[in-house]
Amino acid sequence: MTYELAMFPLSSVLFPGAGLPLHVFEERYRALMTRCLEADGEFGVVLIERGSEVGGGDQRVDVGTVARIANVAELDGGRLLVVATGIRRVRVEGWLSDDPYPRAIVEDLPDDDTPCSDTVLAGAEGSLRRLRSLLSELGDVPALPHSLRISGDSAEVGWQLCDMAPLVSLDLQRLLVAEGLLARMELLDELCAAMAGDVIGLLSGEGTA
Repeated sequence: MTYELAMFPLSSVLFPGAGLPLHVFEERYRALMTRCLEADGEFGVVLIERGSEVGGGDQRVDVGTVARIANVAELDGGRLLVVATGIRRVRVEGWLSDDPYPRAIVEDLPDDDTPCSDTVLAGAEGSLRRLRSLLSELGDVPALPHSLRISGDSAEVGWQLCDMAPLVSLDLQRLLVAEGLLARMELLDELCAAMAGDVIGLLSGEGTA
């Protein structure tokens, strides 16, 4: 079933279960937040493939995430600090006018329920931890503490792993689009392993001129 949803295009990917802090200052997005707060507090987030978050005229992907507002703080000049949480995936079936704010016709996008073994989950987590450890040597991102235990059911753990992945936005989008936890974790393992190989080359001096 399709329905209309207010949309907030961003230069980042939001995963279900992940937090989303927003500094809202454009008039159209202040109007969007006011409308959402009057209704169910939900809006859609999609990655901007080309263009800018400010001013419109951007090119957007067609799979995103519904976010639900958790907290709002008002600042001077009508600006807002908003904290939202990713809830579920949606596919954009068509864009409506951006006046008074971006809107789209969307359909919920349930995940494929193919089972994912603990071995596959552990492999993806291991590749992610290794990549972050390597990147920490470059000073890019901190390594994950050995004591960190990722809790929740398999689907929740999978989304948390995706949210912690230090990958470029288009690769994160590939994770969001992946059909089901098994495919998503196999892809996460593959992407992290490939990037780790590049980082090892940089650390060894092979990637320098």
